[in-house]
Amino acid sequence: MTKPEPRITRIFAMSPFRRLAVSPSRGSRGFTLQKQRERASAFTLLELLIVMGIIGVLLVLIAPAFTYIKGGTDVTSSAYTIQGVLDTARTYAKANNTYTWVGFFEENAPPPEGPVGTAGIGRVVMSIVASKDGTMLYTGNLGSPVTLDPTSPAPLIQIGKLTKIDNAHLKTFPAATATPPPDTFDTRPAVASTASQIGDTAPPNPSLTFHYPVGTSPGQYTFTKIVQFNPRGEGVIDNSNYTMTPVSEIGIQPTHGTSVDTNSTNFVAIQFTGFGGSVKIYRK
Repeated sequence: MTKPEPRITRIFAMSPFRRLAVSPSRGSRGFTLQKQRERASAFTLLELLIVMGIIGVLLVLIAPAFTYIKGGTDVTSSAYTIQGVLDTARTYAKANNTYTWVGFFEENAPPPEGPVGTAGIGRVVMSIVASKDGTMLYTGNLGSPVTLDPTSPAPLIQIGKLTKIDNAHLKTFPAATATPPPDTFDTRPAVASTASQIGDTAPPNPSLTFHYPVGTSPGQYTFTKIVQFNPRGEGVIDNSNYTMTPVSEIGIQPTHGTSVDTNSTNFVAIQFTGFGGSVKIYRK
């Protein structure tokens, strides 16, 4: 007795799809289902050229956006680097019951070759020094300029290595005038005067000086834009009147090498409080 075929097998045998699958050709043209699929999935040369043209247009349109994003990343990184240097100086002053100073100097990027750094645009150089014996080494208010390391061996010690930031320019920003809350660049706390700022035109009448390496004159770098922290962690920008203020500020503007990016509004203000010494970053 012959065993009946399963129902599914009978249905497939009757289906037209079975005939397409087993038949090597259809009609005189040798048309197959496989060839139909390959033809449906292929691109013509015209379609490929159109897609490449669209991609090229999009790249042209979004290239400025990538440039802006990179610039923003550079400035943000610069701000956090400066914050780290200030925090290091403040922590060292408190931990060692002494005074520390952070010097800021701007030179060309890259700088010209030579033993002495010259003022320029595009690279911010920072150095931290501390008092060996824990004293302030001078008497404020400053009636005349004072050099902290006039002799060798100097009464200072170097804290860490130099810190250098490329594509950054020290900038003196106008004081913020917008109403609180002070959570953005435009609504940040207002400084009392340019004596509480470090930038391209501030502070006025700087009166403190130290060199790198310490105990050398003139040395490789001469720092006159200086932030001082005392053993309590209080911070002040040194100038002729040595005034402790609630808020002090360091401004940063992006550059392209030695050229300031005047079209950019990507500014950063790094502020620290006078009595607490805490640091906060405000980005435009």
